[in-house]
Amino acid sequence: MSYLRSIPLLALGLCALMVSQQASAEIKIGYVDFQKLMAEAPQVKSAMQALQNEFGPRQRELVAMQNDLKARDEKSTKEGAIMAEADRAKAEKALRDQQREFSRKGGEFQDDLSTRKNEELGKVQRYLLEEIRTYSTAQGFDLVLGEGVFYSKPQLDITAQVLDVLKSKPASAPKPAAAAPAKPPGAK
Repeated sequence: MSYLRSIPLLALGLCALMVSQQASAEIKIGYVDFQKLMAEAPQVKSAMQALQNEFGPRQRELVAMQNDLKARDEKSTKEGAIMAEADRAKAEKALRDQQREFSRKGGEFQDDLSTRKNEELGKVQRYLLEEIRTYSTAQGFDLVLGEGVFYSKPQLDITAQVLDVLKSKPASAPKPAAAAPAKPPGAK
């Protein structure tokens, strides 16, 4: 709610700035579509690929475990009627234990992936903001807006130019944090 109240104040401030500067110089204003940068910058794609490389083996392990669980469940359903009661109970318990282990590993995987993704996206966002500042300063912009723009003329959009600068730089994302050591099998 306070965000909507600040828009008229921002507009008033911009008008005052423009009137006071009108006689001396023109104000150069632009805006950046940050969501577009996050979707198209090669540094973001590189960071996502690094995460895929880091978490891919664990994801494949979970998929294999899920497929094994499904196969065991189907086998248990088919053979359950002809198995001895003790054998069926033992097979059901083993299946439940494996399902719990799968759920635990899946939860840990999601938590770890989410944490690392947030870390990497935070680094990339800080990098992109610094690149926007550098580009804006080099191009002589007085004001560059981002989130909260309800309308702007296409001529003010400098997103494509900032993307061109980003694409001219190495696609590697900012250096990742030291990876956590791999957990040995069975470790909690």
